[in-house]
Amino acid sequence: MIHAVLQWQMKKKPTPALSNTGASPGETRTEAGAESGVLPDEIGIEGEVLPSEAGVKTGAPPTAVSDQVLPFCDDDAGEGPSSLIREKAIPKQNEDKEEKLDEEETEKLKEKLGGKIAICKAHPKRPLLGLVLTPTRELAVQVKQHIDAVAKFTGIKTAILVGGMSAQKQQRMLNRQPEIVVATPGRLWELIKEKHPHLSNLRQLRCLVVDEADRMVEKGHFAELSQLLEMLSDSQYNPKRQTLIFSATLTLVHQAPARILHKKHVKKIDKTAKLDLLVQKIGMRGKPKVIDLTRNEATVESLTETKIHCETDEKDLYLYYFLMQYPGRTLVFANSISCIKRLSGLLKVLDIMPLTLHACMHQKQRLRNLEQFARLEDCVLLATDVAARGLDIPKVQHVIHYQVPRTSEIYVHRSGRTARATNEGLSLMLIGPEDVINFKKIYKTLKKDEDIPLFPVQTKYMDAVKVKRKIKTLVLMREGIVLCLHLAVRLWQKTDHQEERRRQKQMKVLKKELRHLLSQPLFKEDLKTKYPTQSGKLPTLMSTPRNGESALSCLTKQKKKKKKKPPKEQQQEQPQPSTSAN
Repeated sequence: MIHAVLQWQMKKKPTPALSNTGASPGETRTEAGAESGVLPDEIGIEGEVLPSEAGVKTGAPPTAVSDQVLPFCDDDAGEGPSSLIREKAIPKQNEDKEEKLDEEETEKLKEKLGGKIAICKAHPKRPLLGLVLTPTRELAVQVKQHIDAVAKFTGIKTAILVGGMSAQKQQRMLNRQPEIVVATPGRLWELIKEKHPHLSNLRQLRCLVVDEADRMVEKGHFAELSQLLEMLSDSQYNPKRQTLIFSATLTLVHQAPARILHKKHVKKIDKTAKLDLLVQKIGMRGKPKVIDLTRNEATVESLTETKIHCETDEKDLYLYYFLMQYPGRTLVFANSISCIKRLSGLLKVLDIMPLTLHACMHQKQRLRNLEQFARLEDCVLLATDVAARGLDIPKVQHVIHYQVPRTSEIYVHRSGRTARATNEGLSLMLIGPEDVINFKKIYKTLKKDEDIPLFPVQTKYMDAVKVKRKIKTLVLMREGIVLCLHLAVRLWQKTDHQEERRRQKQMKVLKKELRHLLSQPLFKEDLKTKYPTQSGKLPTLMSTPRNGESALSCLTKQKKKKKKKPPKEQQQEQPQPSTSAN
């Protein structure tokens, strides 16, 4: 995409004209800037010129000097230093003052340069050449950061259009005529309907990218995307445009239940049929090229998958046990926002301060929590599936599925937040009675040959965990009862001071007992040792676990113990060989 933009720039690059300083036609603007001690970025980028009096008289559209002089920053949250400077320099809602400021700044810059400003032909309007669509706002921010890093020295401008942020600021970013836009479908379609000039003509679009395409075209999601794709394939169609779609689960196929397959009108879908349907929804014409890099099992080799079978009310115990036993950067997924909020309150009472990420949070707070999670070495992030796709968070050691995902696609994307590149990672599922059906569906779709191993839990520590949980539950229940009583008292204006004092004393006793329990070490400090993981590498953990072992090394020890069993026991436990081809 960057290559296509650079090609367009080379074709449309204006030829320099005579300058007002008597410079020769071959003298470049960079040389003029070097002589005056001003950086090229302060003069302009690729043929852009500062507005002159002649340009204003002839009706040429002036280019805002402040956009070129000030350091460019696309901080969408509006917290960047350049955005603050721009807000002070140019009022948003007063175009007359803005034009006067532009003229004043132009004169000041002319005086600063000693009148040495190379006047070139006006740059033609830059069209939108590259468009990237993503399902989540956090992924859009990440994609823009990657594009900016690659295109750092090219002069290519980028902009991000996502919901939850100031639409006015994003409109001003579009006024700079960025060649590449990264957007979520909702905000992009909103600005297209408002007929923003930079989005009015998409016929010159050279590259369209749809990331996580299988999620984007799902029925019931992103209604704006279908309208946008319909417009791009009809009134705004460009035969030279290249369309690319990406996802880790493009070829992952769910087999329908047997009761549905027996019906005549239902056809059995395979990888080819799924891709054809996806290409049709995106609006790609002709036969596209398919590059498939997925493995048979859909998850990477460096990922260790494991599980814990437990009752629903015991999930909190095992989650607290794991977080205390194996500290590090841990991402905990749940299926609902209410579950995330409950877990957040629970862990805070137990002196674990987790970060949260879900759709009901303010966008600035979502980005702030994500940045903090990526920065801290020992941290817990509680998230819904809004964080499941595409996010590249460095060195996530553990992914815990507090609730088993509903589909295998979500499981693959959740687990893909760890074990990235050459790093190793652990995926742990807490399987309650209500999760068994989803668990079986996932492993049937992923074609797992054998059941994943159970995660080793040291039962001698679980009694201490249960005591803390019991006290914690009493504290939460008492606080809830007291809150309800206070509301009732305010409503009926009836106060029983003695009863209230008694309850407050009970609360203090319970909290004191909980603080005492939390101050006691849950695990004994054993000898600090490390064991090779399943791939033969030593775990490169940023923090040492409480008992000196990593979660991966515990699984490795468990496998070694099974291999050392007598041959007779192994033959008894060994399952019957499968007749299906591997």
